[in-house]
Amino acid sequence: MRIPYCKTTMKNHIHTMLGRALILFCIIIFLDSCKLFRRKENTSTTSNKFPSNSSTKRSYNSKTINEIVSLARSYTGVPYRSGGTDGNGMDCSGLLFCVYGQYGFSIPRISWQQSQIGREVSLDDLRAGDWVFFVTNKGGTSSINHAGIVTESKNPKEIYFIHASSSKGIREDNLISKYWMSCFAKATRPF
Repeated sequence: MRIPYCKTTMKNHIHTMLGRALILFCIIIFLDSCKLFRRKENTSTTSNKFPSNSSTKRSYNSKTINEIVSLARSYTGVPYRSGGTDGNGMDCSGLLFCVYGQYGFSIPRISWQQSQIGREVSLDDLRAGDWVFFVTNKGGTSSINHAGIVTESKNPKEIYFIHASSSKGIREDNLISKYWMSCFAKATRPF
């Protein structure tokens, strides 16, 4: 006796199998992208023009500060990208996170959290390596939402800092300007 061939049953079976395969594929992609399941890369064989993220914290002295400022300046022109932390694009707190991380300093990722690091310093006492924080009111916020690194303090009217401008990317600006002083919140010496 011949069993009748049912196209509907066969189609349902194929759709079920394809659905299961799609779910399995999605799970594999998720696990592969999940940081918990990633293998650590061997950084000893990869060459990088920047220092590697060391597990030992470096001392925060004038030599390290100059290197950090130089590294931050090497990113000048990198475009702004919300949440970015690399040469393809970065935001303001991502710049600090990236640069200090490459020197073995573990810092928070978000600007208002970064503003809690170190001790507060006055504008008169700012020097290279200090961090500056702002409330720009973009998005209607009343809390710190922008950060930068002081690159040099020439005189009381010329204090330069590097940051990620949302319109012009990584750049240096004079802190002592009408705009930046109008939204300046605080400055800290991080370590």
